[in-house]
Amino acid sequence: MKTNARLFLLLTVFYALDAAAYGIWSYNSSTAALPFGTKHIEWIGTAAIGMLVFLSGFIYFYIRSTDKTVGPRPEDNLNANIEDGDAEMGFYSPWSWWPLAIGIFASMVFASLAVGWWLTFIGVPLALVAVIGLVFEYSRGQHAH
Repeated sequence: MKTNARLFLLLTVFYALDAAAYGIWSYNSSTAALPFGTKHIEWIGTAAIGMLVFLSGFIYFYIRSTDKTVGPRPEDNLNANIEDGDAEMGFYSPWSWWPLAIGIFASMVFASLAVGWWLTFIGVPLALVAVIGLVFEYSRGQHAH
């Protein structure tokens, strides 16, 4: 995690320098397109690159604070094996059809943005049924606890 934190700190510094360089470059190259030789900064690109500074800075802060609270991870140990970092990720039902139903109905709701709002009234209740079916899949039938 320390290496990842250093990479994002390096990205933060790079984006800060890049945003400043882009602002200066856009200011110096803006006289050709404007009348009377006025100069201006191209704010959209400068702001977009400036937002990357905050994005990578936030990720750096999160990784660094997680590293301090969790402690050394197997990724930081040069002598660690691959299986040292292997942890249980959770339980996934291998033959469940509910994730497919959730995907279909969620795509139906997303498609309602382009097709029409009326499709939302069909997709949302079906998606809720699919989510409830996934949550309670092991609470009924053969696999009930």
